[in-house]
Amino acid sequence: MSETYYAGCYWLARPEPVEACAQRLASFIQRLGPLEPTWNRWHQTAANFEKARKRQVQTDEATLAKLMKSKAHRFMDSSSFWLWAGENEEETSSVHGDCGSASIHSGSVCVLNTSSRGSVAERVLTAPGLTGVMRAMALAWEPEVGIATSDAHRELIKVGQSSKVGTFVGWVMYFADFRGPVPPLPAPVQVEHIPNRGTLITLTPEKFTVSNPAHVALAAEVQARLQDAGLLTPLRPWGTWAPQSG
Repeated sequence: MSETYYAGCYWLARPEPVEACAQRLASFIQRLGPLEPTWNRWHQTAANFEKARKRQVQTDEATLAKLMKSKAHRFMDSSSFWLWAGENEEETSSVHGDCGSASIHSGSVCVLNTSSRGSVAERVLTAPGLTGVMRAMALAWEPEVGIATSDAHRELIKVGQSSKVGTFVGWVMYFADFRGPVPPLPAPVQVEHIPNRGTLITLTPEKFTVSNPAHVALAAEVQARLQDAGLLTPLRPWGTWAPQSG
């Protein structure tokens, strides 16, 4: 069975109005378009694929704000969203999440899922593809952390360690600058700093999979180094990190 993958970014207790969340969502979707052709047309969900295909959504800020203000998408001070894209029922992608809440108990999130097989997966589930997704998340959402990895690897490393967001590694990771500097990492790990945002870390240019012992061992080594550097900690309420010197 082929592994499934996801990409997500996360932050905690950053209150924002619906309009700001809609602006971030519009920016994210706009940045996804150049990465994958099917990500240039998005829809709302419906009872079946054919009905959903007729519910195309314009992804400008005003339209998304109206959608996120609707009763179905509001809970307390949080705005939710759920959109999907795809040319056929077997190869769909979805973007969903929550934004705007001041709660310290439930974090804000944006997650992208896509099919694990087919032409879309061949284009997207690559190191450049998922690094591009994580870069788009960092620029649009300004999260505290992000990760793109296989569900199987996430489940594997949960054994014997914390499964909280921000405490484990994956194929592609993102850490905001305020969490601290990224230490030297072993080859073939690639590190890219995004000015005024944070750092992207891509473990391997190959497709990361738990069926490859070398990939699992590399992830474990990087986990240890990031842990020693203090980067792998649970989310903290926005604005409570101590400023970094230098």
